[in-house]
Amino acid sequence: MGQPQLQFSWPLRVYYEDTDAGGVVFYANYLKFMERARTEWLRACGIEQDSLLAQQIAFMVRSSHLEYLSPARFNEQLVVNSTIDQLRGASIIFAQEIIRPNGQVACSGRVKVACIDLERNVPVALPDVVRGALTGER
Repeated sequence: MGQPQLQFSWPLRVYYEDTDAGGVVFYANYLKFMERARTEWLRACGIEQDSLLAQQIAFMVRSSHLEYLSPARFNEQLVVNSTIDQLRGASIIFAQEIIRPNGQVACSGRVKVACIDLERNVPVALPDVVRGALTGER
């Protein structure tokens, strides 16, 4: 298992497929970048989501709020910075920023992710292994 992390940074490059006709990142793709960063965060903590899926546990976005501040463009190298804003019994609220090479925030947002029992389609408590990996509480 990896080390607990209360914040996480993940680099990415903007590909042509991420942009609109003007070479600017298509607005919905910022959500994809944030999703990838959260997945890589779990992976860095030693948690693979497929092992959770085998237990019928998944994370689903409950809500998101994004602010688009400075358009990212084709071929830029960005960094997604993520922190845990709130950790609750069955959900996590992440604060995330996507930073451009010049240091400007391209997009910032808060994403609430709920832990769901896929079989019953109801919220369930975060698995201890996930809570421990993210906070260091064992």
